[in-house]
Amino acid sequence: MLSETVFRSEDFPVGDRFDAWQACTSGMHAPLELSREQGGDFRAEARLIELGAVSVWPATFEQHIWRRTPKLIRQSDPELYHLSLVLRGEVQVSWGRRYATHRAYDFHTNDSARPWEIRTSEGLISSVGIEVPKVLLPLPRHKVDRVIGQRMSGREGIGALLAQFVTQLAASTDSYQPADAPRIGGVLSDLVAALFAHVLDADAALPPETHSRTLTLRIKAFIRRQLHDPELTPGSIAAAHHISRSYLHRLFQAESETVAAYIRRLRLEAARRDLTDPALRTTPIHAIAARWGFTRPADFSRAFRAAYGIPPRDLRQGFGIAAPHPACGDQPG
Repeated sequence: MLSETVFRSEDFPVGDRFDAWQACTSGMHAPLELSREQGGDFRAEARLIELGAVSVWPATFEQHIWRRTPKLIRQSDPELYHLSLVLRGEVQVSWGRRYATHRAYDFHTNDSARPWEIRTSEGLISSVGIEVPKVLLPLPRHKVDRVIGQRMSGREGIGALLAQFVTQLAASTDSYQPADAPRIGGVLSDLVAALFAHVLDADAALPPETHSRTLTLRIKAFIRRQLHDPELTPGSIAAAHHISRSYLHRLFQAESETVAAYIRRLRLEAARRDLTDPALRTTPIHAIAARWGFTRPADFSRAFRAAYGIPPRDLRQGFGIAAPHPACGDQPG
């Protein structure tokens, strides 16, 4: 599990909760001034996930105002770029006379060296914040300055890749080891750089390794979406991304497995989940295999046994799910 710091307003007396939240958020980002237009109780939860120099903080909180003032900037500037993916609610961000409104699956950006103000809508707001040191982005700062304040979508293109990556990370860090943290931070900073470059149309300013990592993530997301297609092959993947098969294989040389092995592993993992799902207990094993791209039951059974040391039918029965008799249309597993 990755290193996390957790804040819960309920851990504090009612009268101290908002002050504790201000101290928490100032520690996560930079010194901030917070205020509310109403008194009473205040609810908030946040987790700080440390990924080397990069950090991620999923948070849910009630309506209030955040300010980064010139005085606070003089007091401390950690030289960070901040992105927040809005998951629920609405936020209005202002930089002097400029305003922008951000809704669900919009990213908003800030610079720790610039004054800004954020006002949130009524009700609970959920977001995932990303803090990236400026020195980690391989883009000229005068160009990145043009990105700050622009609304970027988390529903399409590179923004969707970044949103998918960060929301999956925020959902659970249990499957990661502490040693994974700087590697995950590196992937995040590359995705942020790629998103900024896309907004600027400045891809040429990115180093080749950033392009390669971003393209690999796009390809992996494509593979996950197309796992059910039995025609999913290195050739079809390369064609869909307008690259050669040899270049596709070179991209995966940096991974722990080949393209074909990656596809096979994801398909087997998906089939294994279905085989242990009580809701699918009447679905024949060969139908589950076909759902995940295995057109020949014998090939599926062989690959499954090689991966898990047990035939598919035995796994299903081991979870108390009786496999349908072959007369019902199933094939021996």
